[in-house]
Amino acid sequence: MSAVQPILSTPDTAKKTMDVTNGSKEWQEMLETEKAGLVERVYDLERQVLEHKDEIVCLKSTLADVLRRLATIDNSYENSTSGSGRGGTGTPAASGVGGGGHHMVSDNVSSASGQNSLSSKSFRFSRNTLTRLNSTVEEKRFGRVPSRVTSSPSRVKTNLAQKAIHYSNGSLHSDSMSSHSISPAPSPSPRQPNASAVTNSHHALLASSGMGKRWSSTGDFISSPGSPSGTVSSGSMSRFSAKSLLNLSGNSSRQGQSHPYVQRKNDDDEYVKLYISGRPIVIHIPEAQLSTYELTKVQPAPNRRLRLDWAYGYRGKDCRSNLYQLPTGEMVYFVAAVVILYNMDEHTQRHYLGHTDDVKSLAVHPNKLLVASGQCGGHEGRESLPHILIWNSVSLATLNMIGCGEFTGSINCLSFSRADSGNILAAIDDSPDKIISIWDWQKKEGGRKITETKCSVDTVVAVEFHPLDKGQIITIGKNHIAFWSLDQNGMLYKRMGVFESFEKPKYVTAISFTQTGDVVTGDSSGNLAVWKRGTNVISRFLKKVHEGPVFTICALRNGGFVTGGKDGLLLLFDDALHMKAEQIVEAHFGAVRVVAQGKGSQLLIGTTKNCILSGDFTLSLVPIVMGHTDILWSLATHPQVAQFVTGGRDRLLQLWDSLSHSVVWSKDIGEPIHSVQIANAGDVIVAGGVGGRWSVFDIVTRELLATYTDGQEVIQCMQFSPDGNLLAIGSKDNCIYIYQCTKVAHRFSKIGKCTGHSSFISHLDWSKDSQVLRSNSGDYEILYWNPTLCRQITNQGTVKNLEWATQNCSVSFETIGIWPENFDGTDINSVCKDGEEQFLVCADDFGKIRLFSFPASQPKSLSHSYKGHSSHVTSVQFMHDGVRLLSAGGMDTSVLQWRVV
Repeated sequence: MSAVQPILSTPDTAKKTMDVTNGSKEWQEMLETEKAGLVERVYDLERQVLEHKDEIVCLKSTLADVLRRLATIDNSYENSTSGSGRGGTGTPAASGVGGGGHHMVSDNVSSASGQNSLSSKSFRFSRNTLTRLNSTVEEKRFGRVPSRVTSSPSRVKTNLAQKAIHYSNGSLHSDSMSSHSISPAPSPSPRQPNASAVTNSHHALLASSGMGKRWSSTGDFISSPGSPSGTVSSGSMSRFSAKSLLNLSGNSSRQGQSHPYVQRKNDDDEYVKLYISGRPIVIHIPEAQLSTYELTKVQPAPNRRLRLDWAYGYRGKDCRSNLYQLPTGEMVYFVAAVVILYNMDEHTQRHYLGHTDDVKSLAVHPNKLLVASGQCGGHEGRESLPHILIWNSVSLATLNMIGCGEFTGSINCLSFSRADSGNILAAIDDSPDKIISIWDWQKKEGGRKITETKCSVDTVVAVEFHPLDKGQIITIGKNHIAFWSLDQNGMLYKRMGVFESFEKPKYVTAISFTQTGDVVTGDSSGNLAVWKRGTNVISRFLKKVHEGPVFTICALRNGGFVTGGKDGLLLLFDDALHMKAEQIVEAHFGAVRVVAQGKGSQLLIGTTKNCILSGDFTLSLVPIVMGHTDILWSLATHPQVAQFVTGGRDRLLQLWDSLSHSVVWSKDIGEPIHSVQIANAGDVIVAGGVGGRWSVFDIVTRELLATYTDGQEVIQCMQFSPDGNLLAIGSKDNCIYIYQCTKVAHRFSKIGKCTGHSSFISHLDWSKDSQVLRSNSGDYEILYWNPTLCRQITNQGTVKNLEWATQNCSVSFETIGIWPENFDGTDINSVCKDGEEQFLVCADDFGKIRLFSFPASQPKSLSHSYKGHSSHVTSVQFMHDGVRLLSAGGMDTSVLQWRVV
């Protein structure tokens, strides 16, 4: 047997082996190069696709906005033709929420002078096109279109009760028409069935008779709990027919009159007893009404209503990711319970009024047309529970209400999915367990909850879907960044971010994404971290970019980034995260809370002091929205021009112009402001603070002219006499201090003080002749004073027939009807009347504004009710022209400007 011969290595064989090895390496290098090039091309294609999607979205949004404007012109034309046949539209018929009639109010859109020559038929196409465009989701998924929509700002009205989309200037969750804001029905359409034909017929009957509003002073006239606000159910209709019409007729017993909270024992009695919190308050009846006054009479609501004209303020102090630019040119943000769509170029606002309490979060759908907004829990009813509303930013129609009854705390974070065209929505419930829930918001009424799980034991500040990877979600907050995966079975899987050798921050405070899909985060130590796409580890770390927390990271369209932080700096980075420029936000505007990219290179900056600024890195930043940052207590209007002044716990005294909707000047006076007033001549402002101090400021220069001290308690209220010679100051020490005004505007001579109240002074009124002062106190007393002698007037015969220049006192004969049953005495905070004494407005602890006819002296006085504030409304005041009304929102820090329409 021959042995196996070994293969000997020759020079030729070794050379061939080396060539093969080298060739293999070159081939691998070529493959790696091709792979890298392919990845780059894929990323480039993804970027181009996103850019094209943005362009398409912009075109769609612009088209939708144009069609909406054409629809308003169309309806204004129809109104002009139909109105001439009816003899005008001065008094709206059946226009209340309870009446089934709806009004179209047009936007501030310039129309050609010859629009009347345009055919209604040609514009009907545009309206129907708009209806189809805005109602596709409702028709396909819910089988119907929204039950009610309103439009903004209004100039023309028309009845569209028979059309697919109903336009109205009615305020959501009110008993009457409200603003030039588009809003859903009082009960959002996904939660309420359509009213029956019988209910609608009753609805129209009540409206046509002028009695279709909520009977707010007695249970006989209140809508049933199951029916939409302002709609009379069959049960309530039967009560109305049987008992209320009897009351309206006045055929009641003349052997004394009684009411649940107002009593008059005998018809000869010259007084009534008003019971507030169980305490009887004696109120004397003016002689002119003694013979005709009956407790059973019903005073109708006024035939005019309020419409929300402007919302001042922004909530940046404690909310994030709440400022976006829409393709239509509007920016969207919120304050109180109002979501505002502001067009900076046209200086117009539209308002979404679907919420019942504080809006806490906002998210814009990838199509840039739909918006999701989340609120905290409210005061009353199922609809005041925390929930999410999905609505159309063009028509302002509500598409769905998500999670009503499913959330425990407020919804403080929202995000639409981006890799699958926004089919699902993520929400963070700010409950003790910090629950993250995923919703298929398009499924049925109320949406379908796919899954939920505990997100973190600590605060969660943001949730975001990955823009390129489907089902990938990132949450950030205290001590955590988590990468979530949502599988096809609806299960969530969590991977915690690993910091490895890098500094782990106390908070991860901001998040964004690169165009290649990497995650960029900012933290409470001022660092930026880049997390490689598909991983949970840091690939790049930029240390101490900001001095203090990074509050926001805005991804720009060119691939760069803008960061903003507590240090007030705006930093511009390119796509490789190399810093290119910086901009400083002035300290009095606050730290940078959120940055959004506007038109071109324009940036929109929301701050922690509730301001919104506009600018870029080449020009200075200009404030476009300003507001208060703490409880807003005081409000006063200028007696001659369209200006008003506000003051609050944030120590800011601010003078506003109600025509330009802007701040004239703002001044930090160094102490909380509890009351303000403008002198009759309009030259000085007096502001009451703590410790008995009150100060005088020049209204033009805002210079402090003088300071006075009366007692050691808070100055609760202030009021100049109609002749301008006296100033009354009500203090928390139960005293009223009277001053003589001198020829020098800022100098006041003290006359004395009025003592006799057993609680703090809450409201003051002067008689028209300036001879008598009327006051209310915290325990609901009503007393009268001779101001020159500082003595109480106890003879009611000398004061009960007086006419009063103002109506600040909430306890008086003129305001008996504003007190509903079961109201606590502290529930009504402010009242006022207009100069022509047609309307009385009151503001309460539940965020409501109610409009009555003046005087509201009947216990059953009907009113129109309006929502917009989310906190106790601390003050309401008419402007000098009597057409505009202002309301201050207390803890929501907003000022809402209403117009009488």
